[in-house]
Amino acid sequence: MPSVKMPKKSTDTDMTPFVDVAFLILSFFIMATKFKPPQPLTITTPRSVSASKLAEKDGVTIQFDSSGKVYLSVNLTKQSDEDLKKDLIGRVNTDAKLGLTDAEMNKFVKNSIVGSPLNELKPLYTHPISELDKVPQKGIPVDSTNNELTRWMSAVSQTFAGRPIDIMIKGDNNAKYPEFKGVIEALRANQIFKYKLVTDPKGVPVGTDLYKIRESGGKETES
Repeated sequence: MPSVKMPKKSTDTDMTPFVDVAFLILSFFIMATKFKPPQPLTITTPRSVSASKLAEKDGVTIQFDSSGKVYLSVNLTKQSDEDLKKDLIGRVNTDAKLGLTDAEMNKFVKNSIVGSPLNELKPLYTHPISELDKVPQKGIPVDSTNNELTRWMSAVSQTFAGRPIDIMIKGDNNAKYPEFKGVIEALRANQIFKYKLVTDPKGVPVGTDLYKIRESGGKETES
């Protein structure tokens, strides 16, 4: 019986469609990626096993590093909320009689990270916006005789009255107690008793009670 010869087919695969898809996906991520703004301080946060990841929402972050420099930043999720930043710096400007011009206050709106004493804000905003992150700042005073963070948080309370906003504290693991105490005193002076501590989360040790609770879906397990 004669053998049947099967026609040979080419094993080559046309990769052109795959290349097109890969470039489309790459283009999407390039356009959709939101880059994290540069941080003025280098902070190593304490580790925690019980903290959950913070949701992306409106917030005011108070940061202090190991040397005691305190910074304040305003993070709003909507670009249209710049009027709130303008209102915030306007209140500080009026309360402390800083004499900031509209152009100088607009620099705070565009770069809402500040770490200078109030009397150094006007000289700070003489610099172009692109250079503000490079200008050395002394930090916002939070000592017992001159706690300027209290004025900032007063303006925050008035600007965001009736609007949910997170107050977050991000302190270095090696920071000294007086700076942390000064931050808490500034919040307490403005009747702000609810805030979040930013930590570096790590996995829950296997076998612990907290691990068993999470494995059971949040319900305590019976012993």
